[in-house]
Amino acid sequence: MSNVAMDTLLDGPVSVTDRAAKRIARILAREVGASALRVSVEGGGCSGFSYKFDLVTDRADDDLVIEKNGVTVLVDQVSLPFMAGSEIDFVDDLIGQSFQVKNPNATASCGCGTSFAV
Repeated sequence: MSNVAMDTLLDGPVSVTDRAAKRIARILAREVGASALRVSVEGGGCSGFSYKFDLVTDRADDDLVIEKNGVTVLVDQVSLPFMAGSEIDFVDDLIGQSFQVKNPNATASCGCGTSFAV
């Protein structure tokens, strides 16, 4: 895929569910100045890597831009190989509410579900 095609995708290597898009829209509506949710992968956690979610105002030129139901989700190029094929979802159950990343590249995850290994 060319860099131009990676610039802005509707259905790309990382997807966002309708539930997640709806929750992101509610969060962004309350945060003055924030225009997107950035999802990144950082070293850490008991399994080696963890996801980080940040509200941001700007994007980098090489970010993967995912548009879903009027909201923008950004993934940086360093995190993208770790997240290829992933789905970002929002879950509201008896345990609580959280964004979850369903990552086909994860070979293991910790018991609390906040970190993963590839």
